[in-house]
Amino acid sequence: MNDQPRLSLGEAETLAARALSAAGANPEMARLTAAALVGAEAEGQGGHGLSRVAMYAGYLREGRAKGDAIPRVTAERGGAALVDAGNGLAYPALAMAEAEAEARATAHGVSFVTVTNSHHAGAMSLPVRRLAERGLVALAFTNSPYAMPVPGGRRPLLGTNPVAAAFPRRKGPPLLVDLALSEVARGKIMVAAKEGRPIPEGWALDAAGNPTTDAKAALDGAMLAMGGTKGAALALVVELLCVSLGAAAFGFEADSFFAPSSNPPRLGHALLAVDPGALAGHAAYLDRVEALITAMLADEGVRLPGARREILRANAITQGLAVPQAVLDQLHALANS
Repeated sequence: MNDQPRLSLGEAETLAARALSAAGANPEMARLTAAALVGAEAEGQGGHGLSRVAMYAGYLREGRAKGDAIPRVTAERGGAALVDAGNGLAYPALAMAEAEAEARATAHGVSFVTVTNSHHAGAMSLPVRRLAERGLVALAFTNSPYAMPVPGGRRPLLGTNPVAAAFPRRKGPPLLVDLALSEVARGKIMVAAKEGRPIPEGWALDAAGNPTTDAKAALDGAMLAMGGTKGAALALVVELLCVSLGAAAFGFEADSFFAPSSNPPRLGHALLAVDPGALAGHAAYLDRVEALITAMLADEGVRLPGARREILRANAITQGLAVPQAVLDQLHALANS
């Protein structure tokens, strides 16, 4: 690990943006996508980091994502707005949604902004943390291609449907929660299948809808929601929030991101932002948050959600990113193609 090449965050962003531009992304899409991927990498979220550049480049070249797409607000009223991503990569639309959410929450006390006709949204912690750093309580949701059954079901219809939330604090980084709603990340099942290892019962179903410990059978079947029926019901809520309000595509209407040839996913995202000053007031809000955090930390062994990400991010800012040589070689090859 220590002998891996290192790039500063700026160098990584420049290289990733060049690779995306070469694949057909317009300058703003390339810049914002590269920033998001590097931001995820810096937080230790490698699955949403630089390894995605090649995948995104493939989407652009195949036409699954439109490199010339320009997001636009297509509907608005008060604190609500709808952003159409135009079937481009998600990050320009998410940046627009973030700006709309901040402006409308500041003006109205609360905002809800949805994104439609979008793509893989990566680490949803990034936009909510930025909103929290500007004093807003923020939540983010996204649906994704089908992977999990609905409550009581056996065939995959819902995505893993991540949820992220960030709460401003009086001092220090926001309190941050970011999680997918599957029992385990699909990547862990993929690794087990590659290595020929079994997986624990409760992670997945096979293609016939039966519980399985066979990782390869799980990849052909469905992942299970965390917490069983309750987690599946929460995933259903996220699916409806992200899809029905913005007329996006349901998870079962979008091909897998890993499919060799697939359709534009047309996924949906949503951002909810609240200005504490519109309710009990900033001082009262901050007092209540710190009271809970103090009580949490009084229990030995408790680590605040998001604390590890902040440490990794701070280290990446000062020390750069360790990038596997294979990934670095791939980035250079894409950038020079």
